[in-house]
Amino acid sequence: MASHIVGYPRMGPKRELKFALESFWDKKSGAEDLEKVATDLRASIWKQMSEAGIKYIPSNTFSYYDQVLDTTAMLGAVPDRYSWTGGEIGHDTYFSMARGNAIVPAMEMTKWFDTNYHFIVPELAPETKFSYASHKAVSEYKEAKALGVDTVPVLVGPVSYLLLSKAAKGVEKSFSPLSLLSGILPIYKEVVAELKAAGASWIQFDEPTLVKDLAAHELAAFSSAYAELEPTLSGLNVLVETYFADVPAESYKTLTSLSGVTAYGFDLVRGTKTLDLVKSAGFPSGKYLFAGVVDGRNIWADDLAASLSTLQSLETVVGKDKLVVSTSCSLMHTAVDLVNETKLDSEIKSWLAFAAQKVVEVDALAKALAGQKDEAYFAANAAAQASRRSSPRVNNEEVQKAAAALKGSDHRRATTVSSRLDAQQKKLNLPVLPTTTIGSFPQTVELRRVRREYKAKKVTEEEYVKAIEEEIRKVVKIQEDLDIDVLVHGEPERNDMVEYFGEQLSGFAFTANGWVQSYGSRCVKPPIIYGDVSRPKAMTVFWSKMAQDMTPRPMKGMLTGPVTILNWSFVRNDQPRFETCYQIALAIKKEVEDLEAAGIQVIQIDEAALREGLPLRKSEHAFYLDWAVHSFRITNCGVQDTTQIHTHMCYSNFNDIILSIINMDADVITIENSRSDEKLLSVFREGVTYGAGIGPGVYDIHSPRIPSTEEIADRVNKMLAVLDTNILWVNPDCGLKTRKYAEVMPALTAMVNAAKLIRTQLASTK
Repeated sequence: MASHIVGYPRMGPKRELKFALESFWDKKSGAEDLEKVATDLRASIWKQMSEAGIKYIPSNTFSYYDQVLDTTAMLGAVPDRYSWTGGEIGHDTYFSMARGNAIVPAMEMTKWFDTNYHFIVPELAPETKFSYASHKAVSEYKEAKALGVDTVPVLVGPVSYLLLSKAAKGVEKSFSPLSLLSGILPIYKEVVAELKAAGASWIQFDEPTLVKDLAAHELAAFSSAYAELEPTLSGLNVLVETYFADVPAESYKTLTSLSGVTAYGFDLVRGTKTLDLVKSAGFPSGKYLFAGVVDGRNIWADDLAASLSTLQSLETVVGKDKLVVSTSCSLMHTAVDLVNETKLDSEIKSWLAFAAQKVVEVDALAKALAGQKDEAYFAANAAAQASRRSSPRVNNEEVQKAAAALKGSDHRRATTVSSRLDAQQKKLNLPVLPTTTIGSFPQTVELRRVRREYKAKKVTEEEYVKAIEEEIRKVVKIQEDLDIDVLVHGEPERNDMVEYFGEQLSGFAFTANGWVQSYGSRCVKPPIIYGDVSRPKAMTVFWSKMAQDMTPRPMKGMLTGPVTILNWSFVRNDQPRFETCYQIALAIKKEVEDLEAAGIQVIQIDEAALREGLPLRKSEHAFYLDWAVHSFRITNCGVQDTTQIHTHMCYSNFNDIILSIINMDADVITIENSRSDEKLLSVFREGVTYGAGIGPGVYDIHSPRIPSTEEIADRVNKMLAVLDTNILWVNPDCGLKTRKYAEVMPALTAMVNAAKLIRTQLASTK
């Protein structure tokens, strides 16, 4: 029985690629150093899977930024502003598209389906010319083959690539990137032909958009694309892989009828209805089914007995020799290796499986299906499953009762947002177009050292508090000198906005090296929610009050909202996600009320990941948005009218959920806008009325590029064309943690100067 892995983490067990990328970007090392790290990591990954017994090992899943940008490079679809003149795309052009440069901004970045991973959105136009400009897929296949590993090269499928693209700025609204299908297929043919010539026997096309609600013409594009590719694919085994949700019935029909396709991959963890479809609608005779039964998006050990039962039921449908055991999606969404976790307690550790362990699970299931079951391995797995179900540390009756009592109320504040804003303005006395930042300030090497040494107990608590207090004082003075109106304390005590809160909430566990890539070199270490959640004590009040005492200006209390904590954690899978979210909301509610009691007049509850968790199927949107928005309202329903509640969202497409955002009933929302070509503003041009405060980001913090005062002023004027002056705020797109002070200071100076310039212009027109 064969086994398959959809994809594998890229950063390395010790984040080797992250540090190599950042060293290269900072010009501390050259391309050769970066490529050596990448080559060593790829070799290690292929060797690990080969030694584990995996038959279908992926290649071309390794990336310096993301797989969609790699495809853009492969197709030579470089926007004109990067002045690419043809030939093989090098690091300068590639990273300029991803990060921008001193002259031009980066391309838009958005979330990869409903994950916390991001991708660079292709910008296409009717006149876009395509050429084979990156031979990465072929070179990686040859690289693995030279090491004695025959891999399955993975390409982002042509139709999904176009459906994930956007029309370039200035292009007619009627233009659809899908109209360029005939332009990109010749490049795919070239790539496939080279892979065949290099000896590839299998090729994997990732077509994850098949799990979304697709129109008839979009489904027809899949049929025409693979019919066009069929002659080139002849002689190859072709796998079309889907993941993250159920495949709808019409899409299933289209997929299983595609020309030249040998195998179909399904996510059977999040796609349980697809399992029913395979059994009820039938499966094409003679084709392979790659059954994604091992969860690629969470860190819980697989229930091997349950998965084996599922696989055995599929055997009768597709045939024993046509069933392949697989992961539900790429393992890049989980941590690398549990072996690196030396501080997790043994009970919780026995419940977990990271990427390396999931590879072993896949192989064990394949062998069991072939009659070579490892009884000891399965018995240990069953014991761990039973331990988790019965552990008293998982369940807290008091928390469960409090969450159950939430039913029957929508937890709205008693007054309208307009009356609250009036009351807040009387107290805060802010100018027109008030300026603020989103929360974090640059995390210096020294700051990270202090936190690290405090955790290692190398400095005393007194020394740690003194160091953090000095950093807060520095950040406060910087903002006062810049003349920012509503300040933040810079979050120097926090390495991560979710990890910080999880460390202080019950029901959470933490890893030492459970890093997961979010975008580029940015890695996060999601906490593990294993049990019921509560707040034993105040989490942020000490630092927020300290910061407020340093300045007469309003100081924001900074919290992460319940939906974001949920969506950016590895969440328990033994109860519905909304139940866990309500528990977190109650914990944050207590923190909000303690901040208010301590004199904090502006409290920001970030919900950066609210849109990210939106289900991929429209029929499931309403239920999710109902409990997600409700969870946010729970956190602040008890505060006074004079306490201003902010929230922040970033790097997703928000236009389709704008009514739910309004329904959150926040006083002020700051939201990403600049990197997506001010797409957000279009919803207001189309007639949506927004009465709360709003700060669409005026510059992109994920790029090292520094905007000018004139550029920001132009952006603000575009906002004023669709938003009332008295509700508009001026702020960056997101927090400043990933930037350097040499970039932050001139950018914030330009931002404040732009706000003052427009205030003067507005005053002169009265």
